[in-house]
Amino acid sequence: MLHHHAVSGVLKELTLSLALKCLSFDFIGSSVDESSEEFGTLQIPSSWKPVVQDPSTLQIFFDYYRIMGPPLSKEALECLVRLASVRRSLFTDDPARFQFLGHLMNGTKEIIQTGEGLADHDNYHEFCRLLGRFKVNYQLSELLSVESYGEWIHLVAEFTTKSLQSWQWASSSVYYLLGLWSRLVTSVPYLKGETPSLLDETVPKITEGFITSRFNSNQADFPDDLSEDPLDNAELLQDHLEFFPYLCRYQYETSSLCIMKIMDPILQVYTERASSPMPVDANELAVIEGQISWIVHIIAAILKVRQITSCRTESQELIDAELAARVLQLSNVTDIGVHSQRYGEISKQRLDRAILTFFQNFRKSYVGDHAMHSSKQLYLRLSELLGLHDHLVLLNFIVGKIAMNLKHYPQCEDVIEHTLSLFLELASGYMTGKLLLKLDSIKFIIVNHTVTPYSYFASVFVLYFGLVQRREKKGRTQSCLLDDPGPACTTLRCRVCVVVINEILALLSCSPDNVMIGLIWNCSDAAFTFDAIAMSFYCSSLHGLRCVTTPLLKFMAEFVLNKAQRLSFDSSSPNGILLFRECELPKVLFKKLRDDLRHLALSGNYVNFGVFELYGDRALADALDVSLKMILSIPLADIFAYRKLTKAYFAFMEVLFSNHISFILNLDTNTFLNIIGSLEAGLKGLDTGISSQCASAVDNLATFYFNHVTIGEVSASPASMNFTRHIAECPNLFTEILRTLFEIVLFEDCGNQWSLSRPMLSLILINEQMFANLRIQMLASQPMDQQQRLSLCFEKLMADVTRSLDSKNRDKFTQNLTIFRREFRV
Repeated sequence: MLHHHAVSGVLKELTLSLALKCLSFDFIGSSVDESSEEFGTLQIPSSWKPVVQDPSTLQIFFDYYRIMGPPLSKEALECLVRLASVRRSLFTDDPARFQFLGHLMNGTKEIIQTGEGLADHDNYHEFCRLLGRFKVNYQLSELLSVESYGEWIHLVAEFTTKSLQSWQWASSSVYYLLGLWSRLVTSVPYLKGETPSLLDETVPKITEGFITSRFNSNQADFPDDLSEDPLDNAELLQDHLEFFPYLCRYQYETSSLCIMKIMDPILQVYTERASSPMPVDANELAVIEGQISWIVHIIAAILKVRQITSCRTESQELIDAELAARVLQLSNVTDIGVHSQRYGEISKQRLDRAILTFFQNFRKSYVGDHAMHSSKQLYLRLSELLGLHDHLVLLNFIVGKIAMNLKHYPQCEDVIEHTLSLFLELASGYMTGKLLLKLDSIKFIIVNHTVTPYSYFASVFVLYFGLVQRREKKGRTQSCLLDDPGPACTTLRCRVCVVVINEILALLSCSPDNVMIGLIWNCSDAAFTFDAIAMSFYCSSLHGLRCVTTPLLKFMAEFVLNKAQRLSFDSSSPNGILLFRECELPKVLFKKLRDDLRHLALSGNYVNFGVFELYGDRALADALDVSLKMILSIPLADIFAYRKLTKAYFAFMEVLFSNHISFILNLDTNTFLNIIGSLEAGLKGLDTGISSQCASAVDNLATFYFNHVTIGEVSASPASMNFTRHIAECPNLFTEILRTLFEIVLFEDCGNQWSLSRPMLSLILINEQMFANLRIQMLASQPMDQQQRLSLCFEKLMADVTRSLDSKNRDKFTQNLTIFRREFRV
């Protein structure tokens, strides 16, 4: 008997494991990121429909959850999470889908009521994921259609509130619960019918519970590892605050009153402590600063989502002003009295970083000419409360805080980096950059940035120019640049740059450490004044490489990339070619990094590359050859294993296929096919940016074939002849790529459909018979009862599309593809 029970237990375990593996299988080859808990719609085969719709299927897994202990109970919940994500098209009608949803809802309701298995942390986490899937895969109107919705939503609200009270134990799980509530409240404006959603009753309690739990968390005992505190971990803080602002905005008046009720007393205490004649308890201040930090982060997050249209009402602006006024008042207090002696305390640093985050989010919503005209109510209220009557006065207030941080936090890298990031946003913004130049303090900084004696050099530049010598192993340096304020100021800065460079060259031998800071500063200004100081800068760079290689290379990389199109040479100017050649720096100083600079220079859009071949200059050919050899020496698996390397690789491929496609076509066939294979792999990846880059590269390739081979002249170029030879050795190349693109568009939730549509049309027009054969194969893989409908979808895809790759025809195909995708997935 014991043996029978043991065998039965093993069979149950194996059965559950097999079911989970089946439900986790990637049926459409979408390359799911197995390291992430997030996944999209489950694209299970249509032949599974009877099994999935059978009520006993869901019940089996709910039963397994009850009778099996951890960790098998967790696997049962994982199966339910995946079943809750089944694609909508699997259900033939609404009643079948609502019955399935009702069974899911009743099963989760029973688990909440009994609490069975939720004492296990893994079960608890997986159950929260299951609840989160309800709004990911179902509409609010569909949830309301289930008879037990009212009881279910109240139970989930109670469960969420209890989870918030046990934050340290359930912090990673609360993310899914807040995501559920966020999606519910953002769906309310689109809800039709008179059935009450009951969110007005449940959401305020959750909002209050969240605010209270974050405020009280600082009184709890944290682990010794301070990096685990969300206030020290930007990603963890983002997880905590990503969804909550939408809950606040849903009933903003109630939520804001809760925030102010909690913040006002503690802010008053903090203000009183600043001027207290009695000794202040440092531990008490640390707790207060931690509590206020959380409230400031919450207010900053609320302002961040102000860009949503429904939030742009006068009543919400007034509430924004009330909350913002409290943070601005706090900012005035943090640098006076007792608080001005606490810059070395971690809690004080957390508070100042929270204030900087607030300034960043407030600026995006309420600073700038457009924001000024659309935010009159906010500034009227701020004028009444604090005397800040317009955005120029407020901007001056922010600059004052930036200067204060740079002055008092020279040793705190986190605060300095955050401060410089804010300053950089202000300086590089189109409107805020111009507004900064209206401030007298900023004008003084620009005109008077001359070199002072080097004993005082570092502190002056840290304070006035937003530069800091970051003390870390990698020796990174960050700089802030102001937009060009006019010819007179540019000339002055140019003259100063040349003077400073000459002084740096003279002082390099006697004080390299201090001179390094000056050299980095000049690197930041050099991009504005290429003609005047290019040679001086290049000379100083070669000398400076011996003591400060990394900052100079970072400058050179940004300089040649020409990200903001700051380099704009006349058509007759040789400067672009000279700059490209200057990337050929001494081999002793550069190896791999020299090739990185070449890659960036290739995409700078300031070099006429045809000049090199015309005059027999090997600089371009050598750069392409060496760079490609270096890249191809890395296995593709290793490229995909490292995110930064992956992004760099596909960025380089996009540049090559855009501007140097002849170079690619003249490679040997094996190398050519390896590169194309990497592009197809990139298309299947999860990163939308990389997928779009690969699509652009494929489109350039297919467009070249269409223009030079399909409809090309008889006397083909060497590049087109090589292309024809490559295709002859691999005739299915275009077919497989087109198949991949169709599968991504039809079966995945792709966010870059426009980018993918471009190469699809190019590939279809290359060989229309190839497309016809692919269409037959794709239809054959679908259920028989759907093939006729899907065949009509394919016919509509090419409606009014001509045999051309002009912009108008491409746009028409993209429109057809959008309709095709929607009708195909019904």
